[in-house]
Amino acid sequence: MPLYQAIILAIVQGLTEFLPVSSTAHLAIIPQLLHWRDPGLGFDIALHAGTLAAIIIFFFRDWVQIILNGIGVPYRGSQPDENSRALLWYLVLGSIPVGIAGLVFNKQAEGPWRNLIVMGVMLIVIGILMYFGDRFSQAKRGLDQMSWADAMWIGVSQALAVVPGTSRSGITITAGRFRSLNREAAARFSFLLSTPAIAAAAGKDAWDMHKQGGVPAGMGLPYALGILVSGLVGIVVIAFFLKYLKQNTLALFVWYRIIFGIIIIALAVFFHIGG
Repeated sequence: MPLYQAIILAIVQGLTEFLPVSSTAHLAIIPQLLHWRDPGLGFDIALHAGTLAAIIIFFFRDWVQIILNGIGVPYRGSQPDENSRALLWYLVLGSIPVGIAGLVFNKQAEGPWRNLIVMGVMLIVIGILMYFGDRFSQAKRGLDQMSWADAMWIGVSQALAVVPGTSRSGITITAGRFRSLNREAAARFSFLLSTPAIAAAAGKDAWDMHKQGGVPAGMGLPYALGILVSGLVGIVVIAFFLKYLKQNTLALFVWYRIIFGIIIIALAVFFHIGG
């Protein structure tokens, strides 16, 4: 893999993993449009490792605060609504459905569902749901006002992210808005909830690559760049998105999803790309 391709794909991963626009769809269409070879499982692992590092670094103090309070050690961190002792266990509960879905539907997600028609439809459908969830959610609740039902609904919604084109952050933020969390709280819970899911996906892929013989010869530098660039871009995007949501709606991402979904369906139908 040429280094410039590794850098471009890592930038795309860092931008789209945390914005509610589907990193899978972007990483599927860009190499096909540019006639690049499939970067392979190993590079997918590098990109996941980079975004996992980004979310751990950015939310490190949050995780310390959540874990300590969750095990009964009072700790007042920078986020007052993360002092709830139940929040850690909400995250544990919310992580279960996606783990089950990944085990049950992994073959479909990596096989027949991984085509542009499915991705385009999911981009549009979830975009429409995002509009209604964001537009008609009136209450302003933080993470300290969550319930077990909120955690379960958001966790179940994350399980839908095994379908390519859904976007893990897109569906969980949408579910959070339907459950009356304010935009910033919905995004923070989404990002915190994604940490074990991304770690599990990267771990599984790393094990699969180990069984296939490990890192291919000559790919060390592209993999390292993939981790570094996707991680740095991811940190910037998380900071931007959380700040953006304090004063803005999700309308920009709703329209982006719908337009992008229409484009990739058209590419698949009329130009037979990624069919």
